Amino acid sequence: MDAKKIVLLVGALIVAITTALLARSMLSSSSAPQVNAASMPVEANQPHVLVATKAMPVGTILDAESFRFQPWPKDLVEQAYYLKGESDPAKLAGSVVRNAITAGQPLTQGSLIKPGDRGFLAAALGPGMRAVTVPVSAQSSVAGFVFPGDRIDLVLTQSVSGGGEGDPLKVSETILRNLRVLATDQRMDAMGEDGKPVVRTYSNVTLEVTPKIAEKIAVAQTVGSLSLSLRSIADNAAELDAAIAGADQDLPDGASPNAEKKMIASLQARPLDRGGTYSTGADVSRYQRSSVPAKPQQSASTDPNGAPAGTVAFRGPTIRVARGTNVTDVPVGGK
Repeated sequence: MDAKKIVLLVGALIVAITTALLARSMLSSSSAPQVNAASMPVEANQPHVLVATKAMPVGTILDAESFRFQPWPKDLVEQAYYLKGESDPAKLAGSVVRNAITAGQPLTQGSLIKPGDRGFLAAALGPGMRAVTVPVSAQSSVAGFVFPGDRIDLVLTQSVSGGGEGDPLKVSETILRNLRVLATDQRMDAMGEDGKPVVRTYSNVTLEVTPKIAEKIAVAQTVGSLSLSLRSIADNAAELDAAIAGADQDLPDGASPNAEKKMIASLQARPLDRGGTYSTGADVSRYQRSSVPAKPQQSASTDPNGAPAGTVAFRGPTIRVARGTNVTDVPVGGK
């Protein structure tokens, strides 16, 4: 190959490379510029408002886990909001929700009723429910570890007398279950100045019940002594599954998720007056009874001593005397 052809080939190669570089430069300059998203600046003095951490229906008793402070746009802050630095959240523990609050919604002063305010107890009651007070002692109230908002079972202890000999039947039975505690004595909140629960002994407990259960509690107080049994939080979920699986409650087909959620919440909160258990004295001691003492059989006839039949009396030696078909027992020394 001569030198002339080599020079032409090198020149063509240089022109091709230059053309490719120019085309690449033109394409890159015409493309859209890359935009980097900048994080929004956070104001140092941005207000923090108190918001609900969970959905709270009407009558919910607030505790320390029900709310928290959250940054809020300054233009959307209302005068009814609880602002950080201007309100003490510890004083809101024990308050009752007057209007339903959704999760993440700011708490307002009009949506809560504080303990001691007029209508507090009525606001704490659910629709169709009643409030009854039960006298208790330190031993029968779980030593003061029952707080407003907890759920308890009510246990009745009594002595059942029969007509026979021996001690009466000792029996204890769970007559009511899943009752919500509204107040202990006259305290609707169990929080101290530091916002933590304070254990105190009390002599009365106010419970939320149905009208029928209120009648049963009134009668139970005249029958025997009442004591409280604190329920676990997990018990509600277990009994809810049993109620849905059984014939107690049917979830309608085609119901909306909100309707099902409301029905499940009402099932978890309902007090129960059936399905209780019992224990007798024989279950804890072999020297106690397991049934009511039997009554002796009554009869209008009398024995030869003139005592009513069925009674046990001392009898000495007797002589049986037969007069025809009539046979009688005559005590020795008698006529």
